[in-house]
Amino acid sequence: MNLPLMPKATAVWLIENTTLTFKQIADFSGLHELEIKGIADGDVAIGIKAYNPILSNQLTREEIQLSSEDPSRPLTMKKKNMDIEVKKMVGTKYTPIAKREDRPNAIAWLTKNYPHLADSQICRLVGTTKNTVVGIRTRKYWNMSNVSPKDPVAANLCTQTDLVAAIEKAKRKQERIEKEKKKEKEKAKQANPSE
Repeated sequence: MNLPLMPKATAVWLIENTTLTFKQIADFSGLHELEIKGIADGDVAIGIKAYNPILSNQLTREEIQLSSEDPSRPLTMKKKNMDIEVKKMVGTKYTPIAKREDRPNAIAWLTKNYPHLADSQICRLVGTTKNTVVGIRTRKYWNMSNVSPKDPVAANLCTQTDLVAAIEKAKRKQERIEKEKKKEKEKAKQANPSE
């Protein structure tokens, strides 16, 4: 069951401003009925400022009115239709000093397991420079003897969803290039039928 934000403060407001039963308020706020009675008597929640559930969009006046008229009807929290949007960071992300040694390892893992990923995609995933990626790919990185491939998701350098999206994008690009090459070969055959 979904509990309201700040249940005791919400219960204080419901006690002060409505004619709901203690049981209805207790069921809605997730508190015990005796605790609600203590709040009404002034023994519990002394000094807690009342929190209006109507202003916080948790209840409607109609819902309170309907429950006030029927003591056996429980209060139901207002349904929220929210789309949570994850904001992407713009620019390079900060990597703590302790995790900076994991970047070359993650690049080595990506180039070993997904060689079709572009250097720019690896730079975006791991948060490094193109020179580092090229150096590790060509095995000319200055510290190559200490680089061991490690999963960037396990090293917490990128998320699994970002990695999967980059891999799918690289596959689509590779398929598109192969189709273009196939079309060029067919055009060349049509132009020179003697071959």
